[in-house]
Amino acid sequence: MRILAKYGREDIATVYVGETSKGSIVEFVQSVQPAIPREEKWVLIISTLKGCPVGCVMCDAAGYYKGKLTSDEMLEQIDFLIESYFPDRIVKVKKFKIQFARVGEPAFNKDVLVVLERISHYRNLIPSISTVAPCGCDEFFEQLLKIKQKYFEGRFQLQFSIHSTDEDKRNEIIPIKKWSLEQISTYGEKFVARLDRKITLNFALSSKSKVSAKKVAGIFSPSKFLIKITPVNPTYSALINNFESDVDLSSGYPVTHRAFVDELRKLGFEVILSVGELEENKIGSNCGQYIMKHIYNSAKMSEAYTYVSKIYESYL
Repeated sequence: MRILAKYGREDIATVYVGETSKGSIVEFVQSVQPAIPREEKWVLIISTLKGCPVGCVMCDAAGYYKGKLTSDEMLEQIDFLIESYFPDRIVKVKKFKIQFARVGEPAFNKDVLVVLERISHYRNLIPSISTVAPCGCDEFFEQLLKIKQKYFEGRFQLQFSIHSTDEDKRNEIIPIKKWSLEQISTYGEKFVARLDRKITLNFALSSKSKVSAKKVAGIFSPSKFLIKITPVNPTYSALINNFESDVDLSSGYPVTHRAFVDELRKLGFEVILSVGELEENKIGSNCGQYIMKHIYNSAKMSEAYTYVSKIYESYL
């Protein structure tokens, strides 16, 4: 791995732009939670594709796609970060998470499954897959279930990005063919065993989102699924598509859709209000952000990517 650029803060998050041994340009992240030592919790976020063909309206990684990363290229990202902080490759971390969520829909790349098997030896590892559940990837999800059962029972984090319970609106936000909510529920019923973590259903809510707690409850079981509410992070794509966040950053509650959260809880669902460190927006390490989009965009955002703005001209 040849590092081309690095942005951020060691005490929050750092984003790396690198070139793999096969010449692919990738972005990957290491992050910690302020006030919690790295030895307690450490998160790595790696890319699985070169760009992304999905085109979610709030994601800056949308707009170009140059193919899949190989298993070795994904491992290069992981190995670089581990060796940078733990040169002996013994990761002394109580809660060690690797998220396949920086750039690319992981279900489009079967080599992700190879990587999961090859990193299964790390102690206290919690792998995390975030997906929109594309159609045509049934074999990927069936193999993922087997790998979870073999290596990661009780410590695998699976998230489906839903964003809306209205299928037309969901198609606007995620403009590819994907599993229905009913198909996601059916898979989740098989995936979550007695000791497993619940599957996360993520809603990045805008003021224009269409969501129904009753529809969620009619399809998903609170014993197998939990709900995560996240803000729409400041990205060029969200700005262009007029997809404004509905989440109050001080409380984590949606403004327009506050009743959605309250009703979900009344219906028995665990609801997580997930607002990360706001400094990560400035770093460009949050979900949906993509450093390369900022570097090559002539109109610079003022509320995000400001760490990159300060020094990017000296790099790529």
